[in-house]
Amino acid sequence: MIDKYSALEKLGLYIAIGIFLTFMLLPFVEMLLASLRPLTHLFRSPYQFWSDDMSLQAYSDIWVTVPKLPRYIFNSVFLASMTTLICMVFVVPAAYSYARFQFRGKAVSLALFLAVNMFAGAVLLIPLYKLLRGMGLLNTYWAMIIPGAAFLVPTGIYLLKSFLEKIPKELEEAAFVDGASRLYTLRRVILPLAVPGLIVVGVYSFIGAYAQQFLFAITFNQERDYMPLPAGIFEFIGYQEVIWNQMMAASIIGILPVLFIFLFLQKFLMAGLTAGAVKS
Repeated sequence: MIDKYSALEKLGLYIAIGIFLTFMLLPFVEMLLASLRPLTHLFRSPYQFWSDDMSLQAYSDIWVTVPKLPRYIFNSVFLASMTTLICMVFVVPAAYSYARFQFRGKAVSLALFLAVNMFAGAVLLIPLYKLLRGMGLLNTYWAMIIPGAAFLVPTGIYLLKSFLEKIPKELEEAAFVDGASRLYTLRRVILPLAVPGLIVVGVYSFIGAYAQQFLFAITFNQERDYMPLPAGIFEFIGYQEVIWNQMMAASIIGILPVLFIFLFLQKFLMAGLTAGAVKS
């Protein structure tokens, strides 16, 4: 497709991509460099991009400074995984219903679902706090899983619905002719064909759940054993100083699960996104 552009247009496109990637990746590069520098050298002047005193010492010290760090990492992965699982349980039947059935209020109800994403999580913290307190779920994993899933399900429904609409209805009709039930057809015909779309929704849900843990953790949970990594990182802030290099090291370790998932499933993500975008 890029061959359709002239040499000048290609140059402009590459420059724009380069500028975009620079602004996107530069904070992560600086975070990595800060994790390698000794704490006493982080704010020295003039600024040095690379120096001889860089080491991996901070990556060793973080486990001593915050002994519960492995627990926080486990909590983050567990919360994101459970949130993703709950999202998929609700998204699959709902998206299938919107893609295949015609019913009164279909467009309006879908629009109302998507309208949930117009509100930032902070806007609904007080109602959610009262609701979770009434259900006795404060200071539990569920206090962070349920709100996380609630904000991710609407977009997941929309994404999977768009993908399911591209699957020919004739495949289902052929299964019905052979005597298959609706549930059997969904399980044995539709879902195997929708694997790329399911992966897209699953990865979106996992990354979204992983990213939004901090707000729900500090609001709905006071138990250290249930804290995810974004909230646990605050333990690197001491009374006298902030251990910035160790905080950056813990942050880098914290983003590795998401990075590995994205890199491992990148091929499937691209297949799912492009398949859902092409009209049959």
